[in-house]
Amino acid sequence: MGQSITWGLSVELREIEIFLTLAEELHFGRTAERLRVSQARVSQVISRQERRFGVALFDRTSRRVTLTPVGRRLREDLQQAVDLLQEGLARAQAAGGGAGAGRTLRVGVFGHAGHELRPLVEAFRAGCPGGDIQFAEINGSDPFTALRTGEHDVHVLWLPVAEPDLTVGPTVLTGARVLAVSADHPLAARGAATLEDLGDNRVVDLGPEAPEYWVASMVPTRTPLGRRIPRGPVARTFHEILSLVASGECVHPLGEVAARYNTPPGLVFLPLQDAPTLPWALTWRTAADNPTIRTLARIAADLGPIAL
Repeated sequence: MGQSITWGLSVELREIEIFLTLAEELHFGRTAERLRVSQARVSQVISRQERRFGVALFDRTSRRVTLTPVGRRLREDLQQAVDLLQEGLARAQAAGGGAGAGRTLRVGVFGHAGHELRPLVEAFRAGCPGGDIQFAEINGSDPFTALRTGEHDVHVLWLPVAEPDLTVGPTVLTGARVLAVSADHPLAARGAATLEDLGDNRVVDLGPEAPEYWVASMVPTRTPLGRRIPRGPVARTFHEILSLVASGECVHPLGEVAARYNTPPGLVFLPLQDAPTLPWALTWRTAADNPTIRTLARIAADLGPIAL
């Protein structure tokens, strides 16, 4: 028999999980797949909740599922309660030396972004007894594999991330974008660049492992006027990108954090004047969710994005 929480009504924890997952996915089939239950089970639980509360929680049509105002409020209230419960469990495990106590999260970042996340690291160490963060490097050519294999626990990735098996948490960094060019490139003398300038140059090809939608959010395929932006040669690591740019073979857009910690000879970073601000968010494998990751996400949300 499942445990229950009573707030005037008896609600099983599994039912709360089903409700919150559907509120996130807004799709009965994906919710069932994610929780490894039947779609009929999801429908049955939601219908039972709505009968119990006497109000609709979701609006359903043949094409879409949306939360009602009551459903949105319930999602906010329940998510807060679940986060607090998980944090309490994490603290109890740390105090008692149980499974997961003192866990170190391996967090993947690009380049030197870990330096900018020091306020988050300090807040996490203070708020999660025994917990710590160890940074590892992500390759832009393969941003998700280390999460899926369990080599990394969490990644800090630019948005959007739209992978069905990954959870996108709070935004932790925001910053401008820059264009890396060789020191003798004609743009270097101008001191700035625009997205339209990309149509006159080649940018690095990150290869087939990085989803096109994700790459395009950093490196668009066309300029604002619709011109195609040529791609190639292929680079799989950040340092390969810098080497290709310095040699004059291509230019490449990057987050401004790259310019803060990298000043190799023969390379110049130019402000991309018309590029939108770049958000970076915590991302983790949904099936590997645990109280320590939830604690990190809650602390990051409370802290808010760090502006570069």
